[in-house]
Amino acid sequence: MANNHPEFPLDQTLIHLNHAGVSPWPKRTINAIEKFSQENLHLGSLHYPAWTEQESRLRGQFQRLIGAADANDIALLKNTSEALSVIAYGLPWKPGDTIIGIQQEFPSNRVVWESLQKAHGIHYHAVDISGSDDPEAAIIDAMDHSTRLLAISAVQYASGLRLNIERLGEQCKKRGILFCIDAIQWLGARPFDVESCHADFVCADSHKWLLGPEGIALFYCRAEQREQLSLKQFGWHMLEKMHDFDNLEWTPASNARRFECGSPNNLGIHAQSASLSLLEEVGMQAVASRIEQRVNLIEEHIQRKGYALLSPASPSRRAGIITFRIEGVDHANLFLRLIKHHLLAACRLDGLRFSPHFYTPLKQIDAAFELLDELLKI
Repeated sequence: MANNHPEFPLDQTLIHLNHAGVSPWPKRTINAIEKFSQENLHLGSLHYPAWTEQESRLRGQFQRLIGAADANDIALLKNTSEALSVIAYGLPWKPGDTIIGIQQEFPSNRVVWESLQKAHGIHYHAVDISGSDDPEAAIIDAMDHSTRLLAISAVQYASGLRLNIERLGEQCKKRGILFCIDAIQWLGARPFDVESCHADFVCADSHKWLLGPEGIALFYCRAEQREQLSLKQFGWHMLEKMHDFDNLEWTPASNARRFECGSPNNLGIHAQSASLSLLEEVGMQAVASRIEQRVNLIEEHIQRKGYALLSPASPSRRAGIITFRIEGVDHANLFLRLIKHHLLAACRLDGLRFSPHFYTPLKQIDAAFELLDELLKI
């Protein structure tokens, strides 16, 4: 079965429908890694100044990706969890403060806030939005005078529900509540505008829709919130004069680099920059349109088969995830059988989660459902 996009020469037997999990890397990303590796092999760190320039370029790419005012608002961290921890243990909490989240969150965007309850006497209120026709209203109704922070995923990892982050952001701005967005299931799948949603913090790993490696992540911190986050990690790279090694007097960097305590992940930086260059070439509007076409095709198959759709029915409520359930089927077992047949998906909500990207061949989606037919007969 042909994988006909030149940037993704995947194995002919593979059907990759798990970009909400871990994505393959584009060919240009592999080339960038190989070039960087060969440079290290033959020249060592001779071109380290150029690596620093690449680091700056990646900040600029992330800035454009989310529509940030300044690349100085971008820090390069290890993962979403680290970024969320920087926020959680950096904000100056007061006993009685409340954080509002969502009950259906991925653990990374739940346990970090729950951990504050014992450490600082903070209350974490997880709103149940399952089955809600207006999840934003349920979240807004939970806000009161004690609410200090709203921390949510823009797209829910299991159901694929895409929240109206502009509406939530407006309410946060109106009420003086900080707004933290875990955008890992949004960035790379849809255009994002940090200004229109009034986010104070945005976090996202690279290894899903951004088509990059694990170990490198975007952390956006609005400039006016930067000084509010007390630092818990320290090292040479977060200093204002980071190359003045003999200076005994030091201050944290005035920009978001203050959140990067040690040496940068140069390999990850080169890789993610290459992956982002592909998304920039295609354009995020085109990426979103192609993903929507593929998700709609999956939904057509689901409807024809009579399977239960667990994701929102409205395209305006989806990004790239579509989850469904087949009556009378052990989905955990079916998931393992699919892997043996080289179909990559995920088992979520006691169902199957498919997540195609812009390059996914349409015929692979048809083939996925043909494979399901075959396995369900056995």
